[in-house]
Amino acid sequence: MTVLETLTAAADYLGKHSVESPRLNAEHLLAHTLGKKRLDLYLEFDRPLSDADRAPLRDLVRQRAQGKPLQHLLGTAEFFGHTFLCDERALIPRPETEQLIEFALQYPKPARILDIGTGSGVIAITFALEFPDSEVFATDLHAEALSLARQNAEKLGAKVHFSQADLLPSEGGPFDLIMANLPYIPAGDIPDLQREVQFDPVSALDGGPDGLDIIRRLIATAPAHLIPGGRIGLEIGHDQAALVCELFSGNNYRDITVRPDYQGIERFVFASYG
Repeated sequence: MTVLETLTAAADYLGKHSVESPRLNAEHLLAHTLGKKRLDLYLEFDRPLSDADRAPLRDLVRQRAQGKPLQHLLGTAEFFGHTFLCDERALIPRPETEQLIEFALQYPKPARILDIGTGSGVIAITFALEFPDSEVFATDLHAEALSLARQNAEKLGAKVHFSQADLLPSEGGPFDLIMANLPYIPAGDIPDLQREVQFDPVSALDGGPDGLDIIRRLIATAPAHLIPGGRIGLEIGHDQAALVCELFSGNNYRDITVRPDYQGIERFVFASYG
């Protein structure tokens, strides 16, 4: 079989198993198994592939058809123009979180930044690369996630101070900017999430009965770790903006701003304190 025939067969199989964008998935998986860039495949459509070439692809396609995320199969995820290591230790980075950073970059440059619940480290590392003169700190409750974040920081040459903590660190503050993409899914909704999301750690998804347990704690405790006028930026669930704004206003924050994501959903909230 040629490259094109192999791609067509893999895409047909993935499509029959309800994988979104089956051809794109097939291209990524074949490029990965051949050690090439995806676009290189377009120059080799007529190249014959041996059984040895196709064997690892068959296993990856089978796993993808069963719902395993493409990023886990590739071992990487693209985020804000950089390639991050990605596996079961942390939430797969989403395009919406890129937009959270884009909105944060519209504010004045922060000297000290804290990323809470850093996961794979994408937010903290992106800020460290965007603002190499700023001090960037990051926390996570889970040692497994922190190990992945440290690997990503080393891979990308980013200087970030990581520490294991339940939300806020014991040192490093006060901060000009606190960023967080915390668990915000109501616990009862998790079993109904799409199958790819089920491969994310439950601890990165479960926000308690209404999805706001951890966000509620952060909003209440963050002021002690912010400079006067310091800002906090959150990524939240699709129907939580009004409640999060109430939490901010009830804790004496000001300049509360809600921003939409690419689908027009109120996904991000920024607020200042003091």
